[in-house]
Amino acid sequence: MPAWSPDGQKIAFVSHRDDGFGKIYNMNADGTGVNRLTTFTSLVSNNHPAWSTDGTKIAFASTRDGTAKIWVMNADGTNPTRLTSTAADEITPSWTR
Repeated sequence: MPAWSPDGQKIAFVSHRDDGFGKIYNMNADGTGVNRLTTFTSLVSNNHPAWSTDGTKIAFASTRDGTAKIWVMNADGTNPTRLTSTAADEITPSWTR
């Protein structure tokens, strides 16, 4: 689930490297500077990162509240905010201008 930033300088991606559950990371386009963006641990899966059109935010799906909901955070991983709250799973966010 890689997602290129609008300027092509960064890639947001999902990895299960820490605990077997999806966490969102970003890195430079050349593969350097890997940073973990989502901080919830154990039994929480974060998936489907999608950059905002201006590159300042990343939307994603997270099970941190039990079922998959759409969240958004700053591109550096700060200020995660839940956007949706229905009983159904919600995944694969995307942005529009």
